[in-house]
Amino acid sequence: MERKTKETDIRVYLNLDGSGKCSASTGVGFFDHMLEGFARHGLFDLEVDCRGDLHVDCHHSIEDVGIALGQAFKKAVGDKSGIRRYGSCTLPMDETLILCAVDLSGRPFYASDVVLPSPKIGDMESEMLREFFYALSYSAEINLHFVHYRGENSHHIAEACFKSIAKALAHAVCFDSRVDGVWSTKGAL
Repeated sequence: MERKTKETDIRVYLNLDGSGKCSASTGVGFFDHMLEGFARHGLFDLEVDCRGDLHVDCHHSIEDVGIALGQAFKKAVGDKSGIRRYGSCTLPMDETLILCAVDLSGRPFYASDVVLPSPKIGDMESEMLREFFYALSYSAEINLHFVHYRGENSHHIAEACFKSIAKALAHAVCFDSRVDGVWSTKGAL
C-alpha cells in the first residue's frame, strides 16, 4: 500500500504468511520498535517506510501509518473465506497484563481502556497509541478491543498492546478447514 499526503509519504508491505521479518523506518524510534514487535509476534513480514512532517510532531506519521497498515491488512485478508475471523490474546509483560480481542467483521470499531502514565515513551507521545490503533481498526474495518488489567510502566503497556494485537490478528487470519466460505450466518462479511 502507498499513501501520500501533504503531511506524509508512506509505503507499507505486509505478508500475513511471513516469518516475523520487519523493516520499519518512520523517524520515530519507539514506534519502529513497536512495529518490529508487531511483525515478530504475529509472524507477519512487514516493511514500513514513512517520510512525515516530524518537524511538526509525530502525529501525522503514526496515524497515517495506521491507516496504510490497516488498508494493507484489509487487502491481504481478501474476502475472508476460510479464516477464523476472531482472535484474542491476553498478554503479560512484566507487571503489565493486556487483553486484545479482534473481529474481522468488516464493521470498524475501536474500544480501549488502556492508560499510559507517562506523556511520552522515548520519542513518541503516549496519546499516539490510541490514534494508531483507531486508524488501524477503521481502515482495516475490524473490531478492536483492548482491556488494561494492570501495569504501570508505559513502555510495557504499549509493547503489550502491539504484541497482543499481533497474536490476536495472527489467530484471526488462520485458515480453518471446517470454515466453508466466510464465518458468518449472513454469508458475507
